Amino acid sequence: MELRQLRYFVAVAEELHFGRAAQRLHISGPALSQQIIALERDLGAELFVRDRRTVRLSASGRTLLPDARRILALSDDVKVKMRQAAETSAPVRLGYVSWLPDDLGALLGEVAVRVDEWVLPSHVQADRVAEGTLDVALTWVTAQQATERGLAAHLLRAEPLGAVLPGIAAPEPVAASQLRVLVDADESAWRSWNRFAREFAADTAARVVDIDDGGITGDAFYAHVRRLGVAVLASPKRHTAVPPPSLGQRPVAGPVPVWTWSLVHRADDERVSVHNLVRALLGVADNHGWHAPPAGRWWTPSDDPHRSVLAAAGELP
Repeated sequence: MELRQLRYFVAVAEELHFGRAAQRLHISGPALSQQIIALERDLGAELFVRDRRTVRLSASGRTLLPDARRILALSDDVKVKMRQAAETSAPVRLGYVSWLPDDLGALLGEVAVRVDEWVLPSHVQADRVAEGTLDVALTWVTAQQATERGLAAHLLRAEPLGAVLPGIAAPEPVAASQLRVLVDADESAWRSWNRFAREFAADTAARVVDIDDGGITGDAFYAHVRRLGVAVLASPKRHTAVPPPSLGQRPVAGPVPVWTWSLVHRADDERVSVHNLVRALLGVADNHGWHAPPAGRWWTPSDDPHRSVLAAAGELP
């Protein structure tokens, strides 16, 4: 007697029709009949009374039905428990764009995570989570992007952005309206930043400067600052290029631009391991105060998924 045969038996017992049961089980009618005959032969009892028009359970069939359902339920329960155990022990695939918390392994404790080696733009990492090639990503998304991709987005960090300009670093802020913001022609690499930068410029009267050399970051970015000779908004992209001594960093005010790092996963992903990772990282963010907005007036794009969370924690933009 096989579990498969018991499943076939229960389907016929509930449908009392071999054709409908075969459709429900996605097998052919003759194959279903052969399996029921094999089960009857194995048990030494007739399970159904058949005639040309009807099918009904025999006395033996009525005796077997509750036990068959119980055996199948136990089998399904074991499968679920084994799947959950495997999901809990398997490392969660975490992707990122630019920023990751330092000493991630130590912060997460016993939560198993594998950081993906592909460091890709925000919109690409969001797409990878949606399609299942990543489990979780630390990225930037709009509310519309999250909704369209079926993603849940949790605020992990609200990062104030500063400016770089000729001269020495100083604590006095630069007015947002005095900034230049770089927008790169390569939308495949800089789509998220370009959207952020264009909307920031439109809302604050900062001026957009179009470039086509990837100079949103790195040595090319510093070259643009020297060429323009004014304060330029710095992106959140981390890089190893050393700022030249002729350039300094300043905070921005009126308002402070805030880049929100979202922890995203599929909204319908119920795996314990994924939710353990999310809870662990959000706990770290709570301890470090990463998702608190800066003091004073701040700015995020109108479709930022975390505006209401930030507004509840600090001064309205």
